[in-house]
Amino acid sequence: MLNIVAMAAIAIVVALVAVLAYAASRPETFRIQRTATMKAPPERIFPFIDDLRAHTSWSPFEKDPAMKRAHSGAARGKGAVYEWEGNRQVGAGRIAITDSTPAKITMTLDMLRPFEAHNVVEFALEPNGDAKAVGADIATNVSWAMQGRQPYMAKLFGTFVNCDRMVGRQFEEGLGKLKALVEA
Repeated sequence: MLNIVAMAAIAIVVALVAVLAYAASRPETFRIQRTATMKAPPERIFPFIDDLRAHTSWSPFEKDPAMKRAHSGAARGKGAVYEWEGNRQVGAGRIAITDSTPAKITMTLDMLRPFEAHNVVEFALEPNGDAKAVGADIATNVSWAMQGRQPYMAKLFGTFVNCDRMVGRQFEEGLGKLKALVEA
């Protein structure tokens, strides 16, 4: 009986070491990106992204009606800042636009809760030369990407949870809402 318990304990230790080693071997950085084609010119889409106040109309992260929100800095574009604090579903954090052109908006995202993270968010607006294929005179490919460092605990978490799929679904939801707004 003692042999069976010892063998089971050894098997558990080996499996645990294997999971920890696998997590350690994962990349130091991550990038998640989704793209949607919208039947609208870039100049109609740009204001919805460049104005952080407009995000409440399409962002998939606006799920807590009691969330505390604060805007500071510029009204839109470079220097605009949005801070929030909400329930477990939305957490707490800060996003700031660091660069803004009609083709690309770059932001820094600092999450405080439910876990700390410091990432870069980018939106790219690229005119789609094949607009007729989507039934529009003008179409735009809108890409939403997030990238950053992946510390060991995030690598370990990612061993059990597909973060690309989880966050990617949220990006897809937000791009779908944005598409509905700009195509209306």
